[in-house]
Amino acid sequence: MMSRDLSRDFLFYVDSLCILVCKVKHTPVQLSLATYKLPLKHTFRISRESITHQDTLIVSLSKDGHTGFGEATTNSYYNASVGQMTAEIEAQRDTICSYQFEYPEAFHAFLKELPISNFSRCALDIAAHDLYGKIKGEPLYSLWGTDPSQYPLTNYTIGIDSIENMVAKMKEKPWPLYKIKLGTADDVAIVRELRKHTDSVFRIDANGAWSAKETISNAPVLKELGVEFLEQPLAAGDWEGMEKVMHYSVLPVIADESCIVETDVERCALHYHGINIKLVKCGGLTPALRMIKRGKELGLKIMVGCMTESTVGISAVAQLLPQLDYVDMDGAMLLAEDIAHGVSIASSGKVIFPEKPGTGVTLLS
Repeated sequence: MMSRDLSRDFLFYVDSLCILVCKVKHTPVQLSLATYKLPLKHTFRISRESITHQDTLIVSLSKDGHTGFGEATTNSYYNASVGQMTAEIEAQRDTICSYQFEYPEAFHAFLKELPISNFSRCALDIAAHDLYGKIKGEPLYSLWGTDPSQYPLTNYTIGIDSIENMVAKMKEKPWPLYKIKLGTADDVAIVRELRKHTDSVFRIDANGAWSAKETISNAPVLKELGVEFLEQPLAAGDWEGMEKVMHYSVLPVIADESCIVETDVERCALHYHGINIKLVKCGGLTPALRMIKRGKELGLKIMVGCMTESTVGISAVAQLLPQLDYVDMDGAMLLAEDIAHGVSIASSGKVIFPEKPGTGVTLLS
């Protein structure tokens, strides 16, 4: 009798332990949201807008004592605001928090089924990858089997301004590689004047402000002035114009506004030499990894850019560095004040990866 009772107690203990282990393994995630207004060092102007600060949403996902952080900044061109992102995530809070998190890729597939924007999806996906890396105790680049000892140098962006102010910004931040924002009536004259003040390589980003004729005409002069490539010279959707540019431009062209999500990669391969992937546009690291893979299969040059994120978003971009040909990850460098510690960029251009798992991010208190 005693042995039967003990046996029954033992079986009950084992069953209880199994339930406990399963609960620990499959605990739901905890979600928190925080919004920030990131002040910029200088007014940042491109062909279609001008900003003095960047609104951003920080998402935190916690599980089993670990917390991952993700970010998505606002962007009027894509109708993304902090209010919109917060509202749509809050509307799905119970569904998200009940999700049994194990792998970020599966979590992203789950997010794809929810009625939220890619900007919101991006913040959640980055947080999930950071959380997963912290649970595993490894940086993401290591979990992906890549080596960060070799990586492309980030450019430093100079927004549209008076030539005097653009020169002053270059002198304030001596850098071997500048991205020059253009889209004015005097673009070539601006580059010609800037060239007098530096030997650094230039990249030109017109944010869709040029015509095909203007692009083809500008390219030879800009090439002589030390320009490496042209980013999104024509408006997104002008595929006929880009076909002409591809045939006649003496400079390579990189898609930005024309390459938003995964399905854009193949069409861009017919009209551009490379693509600039933005995490907020495509929905996070999970689709970005697939876009990188597909772009390489199609022979495209691969660039990943930023949207003036804090160190939270920039540290996520940095995990992709070993897989890239070009990178634009100067977002945190353009801020007057940051909100996090993580990956940083030295004055030499060297990327410093913290000895921490995930994306290496911690929020400042």
